[in-house]
Amino acid sequence: MTLNQALINELQLEAASTRKMLEAVPDDKFDWKPHEKSMTLRRLATHVAELANWPEMIVNKEELNLAEMNYNPTPVATTQDLLDMHERNVSRSVAVLQEAPEDRLMEMWTLRKGEHIIFQMPKAAVLRGMCYNHTYHHRGQLSVFLRLLDVKVPGIYGPSYDDNNN
Repeated sequence: MTLNQALINELQLEAASTRKMLEAVPDDKFDWKPHEKSMTLRRLATHVAELANWPEMIVNKEELNLAEMNYNPTPVATTQDLLDMHERNVSRSVAVLQEAPEDRLMEMWTLRKGEHIIFQMPKAAVLRGMCYNHTYHHRGQLSVFLRLLDVKVPGIYGPSYDDNNN
């Protein structure tokens, strides 16, 4: 198996679990947050859906400079908007990874803030470490938000309590 196919397999496997989590997000609770320092449910769910597009940025660029970043979250009004964005992002990322030669995946990628280099790693390591693991982290946060809202939490790596106790 090639490196890009291994990365695609993991992306697609985890995207299916992420989709289940996004499907459970109630859009009538989008403005809810568990604490004043927390993101809103909308912001967190949008971030999870947007992360599926990060492989495109990592494969096709050499760096991300946070000092030059002008980020605005993608506007979403419904749960379906989240799902549609996630599916588009996964599809684009799979296409980019399918076309990426292995030597490009081994090129160095830099995360910086101005002149300060936060880290440099091969793109394949950034995909797994910063991109995929970042998604899993926020997907876990999303599961806690759902639990606090008393929404049924879907299983990720096997059934959840809610799957077994309808």
